[in-house]
Amino acid sequence: TMGECAAVVAGACLTLEYTGSASAVARSWGDKVVAYIETWEDEASDDSWYRLLMFILHPGLGINTCAFLVSLGAVILLLDGVKESKNVTNFFSTLNVSLVFFMATMSLILAKRENMVPFVPPEFGAGGVIRGATSSFFGYIGFDEICCISGEAINPSRDIPRAIIITLMVVTSLYCAASIGLAGMVPYQDISERSGFPDGFRYRGYYWAAEITAIGELTVLPLVVLVTIMAQPRLNYTMAMDGVLPAVFAEVDGEGNLKAGTKIAGIIMIAIATLVPFAYLDDLISSGILIAFTITDISVILVRQTSPQDNPGVLERMLAAFVTASLLSGFLLRSCLSIARTGDGMRFVTLLSCASTLFIGNRIRTHCPRTKELLQWHSNEPHAGLFLTPCVPILPLCGCFVNIYLISQLEFTGLAAIFGYVGLAIGFYFYHQRKQPGAKDPPNRMISLHEPK
Repeated sequence: TMGECAAVVAGACLTLEYTGSASAVARSWGDKVVAYIETWEDEASDDSWYRLLMFILHPGLGINTCAFLVSLGAVILLLDGVKESKNVTNFFSTLNVSLVFFMATMSLILAKRENMVPFVPPEFGAGGVIRGATSSFFGYIGFDEICCISGEAINPSRDIPRAIIITLMVVTSLYCAASIGLAGMVPYQDISERSGFPDGFRYRGYYWAAEITAIGELTVLPLVVLVTIMAQPRLNYTMAMDGVLPAVFAEVDGEGNLKAGTKIAGIIMIAIATLVPFAYLDDLISSGILIAFTITDISVILVRQTSPQDNPGVLERMLAAFVTASLLSGFLLRSCLSIARTGDGMRFVTLLSCASTLFIGNRIRTHCPRTKELLQWHSNEPHAGLFLTPCVPILPLCGCFVNIYLISQLEFTGLAAIFGYVGLAIGFYFYHQRKQPGAKDPPNRMISLHEPK
């Protein structure tokens, strides 16, 4: 719907979600291992084995040994085949949900009303809350990975939408309950960045709950690394089949596994997890995912709506104007929320920008009819079990605005990093198209990739 270049940008942003998130979680897991072992310091600080262990796990220079080990283990497991990975995933998923449910329930029981006052800390304000949502956004996603393995579903047209909706409901409920519980259990100034719940339970004197939580996190987080990186070879395979990545990413072995693509993605993940601190990853990953979701929202509109016959191309132009107005509104709203006293002029410009965004969105809704294919689809016999996104274009337009608004909360360095990354992806696309003759012939590419060597 938007062309190959947009597809490459979306693929590059999803790479941040899969490989980048897997690296970040592996890095976080390594930090939690070190934090847990540091709790033994009072009893074993004079022992040579403790000092040696700490040197191996935390050698300095930004190297994270535990992140290397868990990343390597996830890649080896995936190389053994998806069947074994599924069995491991099912077990750890149940354990993971049970652990989060325990943390949320226990922290809510221990929550104190005074810790929730003020509900929005004055030193951060509403702008700080939104800024935090941008940085932590990648910790909330993962449900979209269901789409990457939809080919393994028995009835994907029925099961995939249900799986996504149910997953979103469960994740949202647990995420909100755990966040409220932690903030209510411990004063926000004392919440640990490395080990929030275990240190929170220790703060309240519940050491048994802290041990369960710490050991549980160390047990289930490797699953997150495994499941997250599992989607990357499938993404690369699809892009290679479309000719926008080298053919090596579409190589399939005799057992149907994408071993070449898994090795490449795994090496990159291991290097990032081992060498790059977590603080340098969160903003880049979150903003990349937000861009990918924005492209998805726009694609839904382009599939379902079309330009009027007397004004071709107006839908695409209005969508571009909507994205631009949303970005400008986001920056202006950020300024209004972060500045203690905002002048009347700034408030008027912000209101005007938001009104323009709303006006453009309404024009898309009222002046761009449904596509002929969609009308024909409705006129045919009912397609039992198929899912059709409701409230189009209103719902995807709202999604676009929220995504872009969160991106606009980044500082200059964060914006420069994500736009620089997208620029590199676009540059790679044009370079690859020049180096690959016949890149505009998908059927021939698909056949040649599967010819016996």
